[in-house]
Amino acid sequence: MSELDVDGELIANTEIVESNSDILESINSCVLSSRKGIKKLDKSIKKLLSHQNPKLIIIETSGSCHPMPLIEYFKNHQLAHLKGVFALVDSLMLAHDYNYGENLITKMQENITLNKRDTVNLLVEQIMFCSHLILTKADRIEKDKLPNIATYIQEINPHVSTHSVLFGNLKIESLFELPEYDYYKVDQLIKELKPVIELDKQDDQPYNLETRIIKDDRPFHPQRLWDVCHEHLDKGIYRSKGFFWLCSRDKISLLWNQAAGSISLELIGSWRSGIIEDDNNGLNEMETQLLKEQLSKNSGRFGDRRCDLTVIGDQSKVDRFTNELKLCFLTDEEINLWENGYEFEDPWPKSIIKRTY
Repeated sequence: MSELDVDGELIANTEIVESNSDILESINSCVLSSRKGIKKLDKSIKKLLSHQNPKLIIIETSGSCHPMPLIEYFKNHQLAHLKGVFALVDSLMLAHDYNYGENLITKMQENITLNKRDTVNLLVEQIMFCSHLILTKADRIEKDKLPNIATYIQEINPHVSTHSVLFGNLKIESLFELPEYDYYKVDQLIKELKPVIELDKQDDQPYNLETRIIKDDRPFHPQRLWDVCHEHLDKGIYRSKGFFWLCSRDKISLLWNQAAGSISLELIGSWRSGIIEDDNNGLNEMETQLLKEQLSKNSGRFGDRRCDLTVIGDQSKVDRFTNELKLCFLTDEEINLWENGYEFEDPWPKSIIKRTY
């Protein structure tokens, strides 16, 4: 949905994609279920199939994508057959925002009464169209509450198979064992929703969703960032993700990954600037010179260090949170203090997830 293609950049840097770039197509700057998105999807499918004959193509959409236009696209496709539609539902979000799913149908009924379409409609309709539902973050809620969530979801889609996963772990072998998607089960649903979804397809940012981009070469003040996340992050901010650095951890590149009320910091690697500044970096003279040549191509004040974040949220909330995040960057005065050795308070966990591929 965002012009900042964080996931595309992360996946492109994996060993398997670096060895064969033909297996990945990254689509950004649009919602895939929009008219623009469907055109980009069609172009990407044709490009993938022109290079190889894969047994399986996995399409990961953004949470803002409605499944129906994609289902209709594949129903008439000559070369690709739809095997399954997976919906990932955040168990923690359902627990906090919808009383473990109990209030989801009630809120949907309120929207229908008010002739209103928002992210509640999107969530419910994603569940209605899916063939497999994956409950994520199952370890973050009470074990005896998981059956409650499954029960309420079965009321929305009685045909769906529901699975709970930890850390998104799903055996890829299971994806090869799927029957073809059953269009008959959603035929009546498509007829009922088609008029309103056709209107949504014209909008690249439907359901009152807005995207904001933050680009800056400065580091975040760790305490201010902590405070903003705890004071200003509410359920109107659905997703934010990107690369950043903290002045208290200036050697390492971090990935910011927020969904609903959950935030994780992941270690991506080391900044080249940080390696050069380390007297014990273990590089020989030729390696050091090569690294300096690579750094000379960066225009930022702090070498290759940067903050590139995308924030997706309700249009009534997204600007406030984005502006608060921008206030977390070090001021010029604080940069002078930091460059002279001042140590800023850092409340973030000392152990950070290391991203591995």
